[in-house]
Amino acid sequence: MRFTFLGGSREVGRSAFVLEDEKRLLLEYGIKLHQRTEYPIPFQGFVDYVILSHAHLDHSGYIPAVYETCSPLCIATYPTQALSALLVKDSMKVQKLKKQKVNFSSASFKKMLTNFIPLPYDQQFSISKNMSLTFTDAGHIPGSAISTINTRSKKVVYTGDFKLGETWMHKGAEFVDECDVLLIESTYAEREHPDRRKLEEQLYSDIAAVLERDGNALLPCFAVGRSQEVIQMLRYFDGDVKIFFDGMAKTASEIMLDYPSYLKNAKYLRNCLRSLEWVNSPVQRKKALSKPSVIVSPAGMLDGGPSLGYALGLNEESEIILTGFQVPGTNGRMLLEEKKMRVNGIIQDVKTPVKYYDFSAHASRSDLFEFVDRASPERIFCIHGDSCESFAEQLRSKGYDAVAPKNGESFEV
Repeated sequence: MRFTFLGGSREVGRSAFVLEDEKRLLLEYGIKLHQRTEYPIPFQGFVDYVILSHAHLDHSGYIPAVYETCSPLCIATYPTQALSALLVKDSMKVQKLKKQKVNFSSASFKKMLTNFIPLPYDQQFSISKNMSLTFTDAGHIPGSAISTINTRSKKVVYTGDFKLGETWMHKGAEFVDECDVLLIESTYAEREHPDRRKLEEQLYSDIAAVLERDGNALLPCFAVGRSQEVIQMLRYFDGDVKIFFDGMAKTASEIMLDYPSYLKNAKYLRNCLRSLEWVNSPVQRKKALSKPSVIVSPAGMLDGGPSLGYALGLNEESEIILTGFQVPGTNGRMLLEEKKMRVNGIIQDVKTPVKYYDFSAHASRSDLFEFVDRASPERIFCIHGDSCESFAEQLRSKGYDAVAPKNGESFEV
């Protein structure tokens, strides 16, 4: 069995891993969004199957390029198929607006859509005579999956992005016991997340203070997962506060409700969504800024979408509240570190107060070690993180055979 790492190694973004045994599998094929889109190393030859853990662009965004040269089936859960189609299509549009080249054709995007094969949780898919795939809930976003690949001689587990703790959207990921090879995300290998309930209380208290002084609380949120999480949390604390809901998060929410079994409480999410003011025009955006309100809108890192426009129109009593990881090089990271944003290529100072709350949908440091101990693998590949090398070293000190591969490296197992 051979593993080749094409992206997402010692970095967050452009995840892409090849597993070769009886069949050649491509696990993810994502992009990294900076000022210019970054792509994984091109794979050589063909693949038999693409396995997609979830819809976020750092895992799904480059899959259409596969169909420029071959026609593999792409295996994913039902929500992942629908949400990745939404996100990849939007990414193509954004790149064109930025006058960037889209490195695959519209025909290849359509080919990806027609080659999707749905695989629900806990059902086995036969890849070949001696290879099978099973998905289990990863607790990251709706439809996210941990992949277990059984071969004649080995059991391989690829976590994708996962979270063990319960949230408003999910009950948390399921453990996988006893495997031979583990590919594990390492995003928060050096950090513990704060207590979730206390964090929610602090966030709501902060928002209430902003509204009390007649400001707007702008929450730039990821369209898939975080936006829906935040509105459910806010409605728990206050059933009447005015919340404006904008951007692609609206369409993503509708898709999620089409697959209620992948949600912790679809009825509650539906009721929360009905209580919001859905923004559909520039007039409504002006309305949102004209009175004290909460505004939930993509993009979560302020690199586009309606949230950037809102940020530029806030009054002096307002606040920008970030609730997700901010990739280096994005407006969100620049805002946190330098109180600046890049608008139309020009870097501008931002006077509006900015706060960050760690509402991560990823496993914390202790979760990662607990997952490893339960899986008890013979070989571990630490991927998808800025601290992969340190994480691998700590696992080795516990007696595990762990490595943090570099992009372009291959390993025989």
